[in-house]
Amino acid sequence: MTGQHVTELDAGVPDQVSAVPDRSTVRLALVVGGLVLAVLLGFGLGRINGGGPSAGAGLDGALTDHTHAPGTGGHEHGVGQAAAVEAGGLAVSSAGYTLTPLTGDFTAGRRGELRFQIRDAQRRPVTRFAVVHDKPMHLIVVRRDLTGYQHLHPTMAADGTWSVPVTLPQPGVWRAYADFTALADDGRQAAVTLGVDLVAPGGYQPRPLPAAATSVTVDGFTVDYRGSPQAGLTVPLTFRITADGATTVPERYLGAYGHLVALREGDLGYLHVHPEPALVDGAVTFWLTTPGPGRYRLYLDFQVAGVVRTAEFTVTVA
Repeated sequence: MTGQHVTELDAGVPDQVSAVPDRSTVRLALVVGGLVLAVLLGFGLGRINGGGPSAGAGLDGALTDHTHAPGTGGHEHGVGQAAAVEAGGLAVSSAGYTLTPLTGDFTAGRRGELRFQIRDAQRRPVTRFAVVHDKPMHLIVVRRDLTGYQHLHPTMAADGTWSVPVTLPQPGVWRAYADFTALADDGRQAAVTLGVDLVAPGGYQPRPLPAAATSVTVDGFTVDYRGSPQAGLTVPLTFRITADGATTVPERYLGAYGHLVALREGDLGYLHVHPEPALVDGAVTFWLTTPGPGRYRLYLDFQVAGVVRTAEFTVTVA
């Protein structure tokens, strides 16, 4: 049709005239050229500003299939992506919730009981919690020199009082972290970590933190990790368990193939560490964001043959 249309326009016109385009054709060409130039300039500016489809370049493509354990909520993992993160567990009150101890007397080496409540902004005991990693409450206990790590699971009475047997094996000041997700009356969820000190009277001799290492041995199992934590960045840490040189596949424990707690030396800031739901070649990957430089202690809980063990690492973040 286009060729036929041109032929009709050229009919009966001298050759020298047909070689000169009319004004409408010139205007059309200018408009089309301007549009093409605008598109090209816009694409170039988008590339410079990091917008457009190329903005996601550098993210691990495998993350698009990432899922989250029930109750953990959504989170994004960008390799090397800057992240604003604050350590938790530094106070008894946060996000409108308060950790209120009801007992606190302990004797080193003797079994005691820790009882506490989580209270809301109106000082009412909270009784509704989401189940995260198979439990509504995770209690971490560690001495202030980062020794004696324990991962406990209290039980709650109808009035919102939590209780759990606790043994503080050595004298000193211990830190207890209540890690939970509270359910508000309107259905909103709030993931919070609150901390409180526990005291076992007696002579306290703090132990120096072990040197940084990427491999430790626990009950005949060798546990090592790969990854380089960096301040303010989210990075993957991949843990592999071996015995007699062969990879040992961990069992699911509390809904995951492992649980990792990170504590900062000095103020004992508590860091949430998110696991990937699936193993890769028998290894489990966690995503760690450290808020700043310093030394951190990592505690990896893993289960083999029904027995839970803890591998501990010292990590130095520059």
